[in-house]
Amino acid sequence: MSKNENFAEVRKNVMIHAPIEKVWEYVATAEGIAAWFMPNDMEPIEGKEFIIQAGPWGNSACKVTEVSPPNRLSFEWGKDWQITFELKATENGTELALIHAGWNEGEQTEFGESHLEVRSRMSYGWDGLVLKLKNVVEA
Repeated sequence: MSKNENFAEVRKNVMIHAPIEKVWEYVATAEGIAAWFMPNDMEPIEGKEFIIQAGPWGNSACKVTEVSPPNRLSFEWGKDWQITFELKATENGTELALIHAGWNEGEQTEFGESHLEVRSRMSYGWDGLVLKLKNVVEA
């Protein structure tokens, strides 16, 4: 991978000790996503537009781009980003990869902040959110 390709995505991997179907419910439903991330009105239907209520940044327009239960769900977030959840069943539960793509050096978000600055903040934030997802699902 080139330096820019490494920059282009944030990837977080976690092992969740729960069946893949249970993890799927927390990444592919509005209620599940709200339990560990942000309020939203997502439905797992390709092409479906929805809103994530992003707190101080306001509402963010999103669109579901891929649904392959119970292994993969992707959506566009705002003007730049793509979020993908990849799930794989294992003997011990579910391996989850969260991929936040769409980062481009030299570009700015729709809120006027540089991708470089926001990427660092979001990468750190995803660490805590993936742990929260794990704890919520395993509870």
